[in-house]
Amino acid sequence: MITGISIGSRLFLVAVGLSLIFGVLEILNFAHGVLFMLGAYVGIVTIESAVGNFWLGVVLAGLAVGVIGVALEMGFIRRIYDRPELDQLLLTFAFVLILTDVVRTVFGSGSRAISEPALLSFTIDFTDSLAIPAYRGFVILMSVVVLAGLFVVLRTTNIGRVVRATSSDRDMAQLLGINVPRLYTGVFFVGCVLAGIGGALAAPLQSVTPELGNQVIINAFIVVVIGGLGSFTGAFVGAYLIGLLIALGSLVIAGAGELFPFIAMILVLLLKPEGLFEGANA
Repeated sequence: MITGISIGSRLFLVAVGLSLIFGVLEILNFAHGVLFMLGAYVGIVTIESAVGNFWLGVVLAGLAVGVIGVALEMGFIRRIYDRPELDQLLLTFAFVLILTDVVRTVFGSGSRAISEPALLSFTIDFTDSLAIPAYRGFVILMSVVVLAGLFVVLRTTNIGRVVRATSSDRDMAQLLGINVPRLYTGVFFVGCVLAGIGGALAAPLQSVTPELGNQVIINAFIVVVIGGLGSFTGAFVGAYLIGLLIALGSLVIAGAGELFPFIAMILVLLLKPEGLFEGANA
């Protein structure tokens, strides 16, 4: 269960950015998993460089991926806001192929791995038979902090009210003087920063390869479909549910950890297609 919760916390850090971008921009960003993978590589390169500071690597990963995301949004995605979802998927999937090949060319196809920071290289003991590595606990805590931070910003600040108003009625927001393209770019930047930070934080917990983005985005889409596209609470609950299904599924049937998340998604699509938390309407 601890492993499942740890997996869920990492999935949430990917899915929350995906939900944020869809909830405001209504863009299905299939390249979000690749941005997560880029964050992992930026973190690894920073840590392995002369600087060698894990926390600096996390910050640089978020900023670097955010800048890449802004370039994609301003240069390409902005042109298809009013186009059908299929066009959005085709464009963002093209960047999956392009960025994956760029990373493979620069870093090779082999896996990379780093150790957790020395500050968190200990174990938290709850009982004689129950313990959790401190770094896994930190990542779990970060997922809770990110969820709380987003709720505070969106519910209590002026920029949060502007974001919610624009997501509800873009045309009216524009008539009231809100610079919608700039706001969309800012929201896309924040979503990509979350993906980059999530990738850097996940690097000590799993091997990093150019294919990591493809693996992550599938589970991330399962999470947001189960929770509801555009719902942060749904992304949080869905991520932890999928993490537990992945970890506990193999204890029931060999290999079922990969199967159970898809079964859960199918059941939600059949019984409650808007998601457990009704998506953007939540």
